[in-house]
Amino acid sequence: MTHYIYLVRHGEHQDADQGVVDGPLSPRGRRQAEALADRLSGLPLTAVWHSPLERAAETARAVAGRLPSVDPQPSALLFDCVPTGMTDETPAVYEPFFGSVTDDEIEAGRAQMNDAINAFLVRKPGDVHEVLITHNFVIGWFVREVLQMPEWRWMTLNQAHCGLTVIAQKQGRPWTLLTHNDLAHLPFELQTGLPEPLPV
Repeated sequence: MTHYIYLVRHGEHQDADQGVVDGPLSPRGRRQAEALADRLSGLPLTAVWHSPLERAAETARAVAGRLPSVDPQPSALLFDCVPTGMTDETPAVYEPFFGSVTDDEIEAGRAQMNDAINAFLVRKPGDVHEVLITHNFVIGWFVREVLQMPEWRWMTLNQAHCGLTVIAQKQGRPWTLLTHNDLAHLPFELQTGLPEPLPV
């Protein structure tokens, strides 16, 4: 009996390169979401959770379109957030990133991620297959938590649009990272969202 969690970053959204905070998926983002839906369609999914932001909700609807028995549900625990500020261990190169993040935002992000870990990384009986469609930083925090890495390392765990990260827990064992940022379902032209171009 295994509990699987499929962590997915939403598809590319319109005007993302112009600093727009949220919006519908771009045409490429819709293709990414459709490819993800195809990838997940053979799984016996028990739940699909998504961030309430439009780009995540639309990605979730694409998955549900291939799996009509699944009813996606929004969760405020999956909102985009910044879960930590600078720590004594954080490399100085990351300091400019935090210049525009307030202490209140960091405190709220930390509380949200603590609640998210307590809500989702809880062993459920039987075989469980849950999809969480969320944001890059949230996925980085989940992976960091599973691997018990230093807090600042969430910043180094980047996820492409509609990339697939899988964590799992067998009965009586710790959570395990099975795969990170799997892009096998996305042709090269749909691989977007990483901070550096992918090698050809």
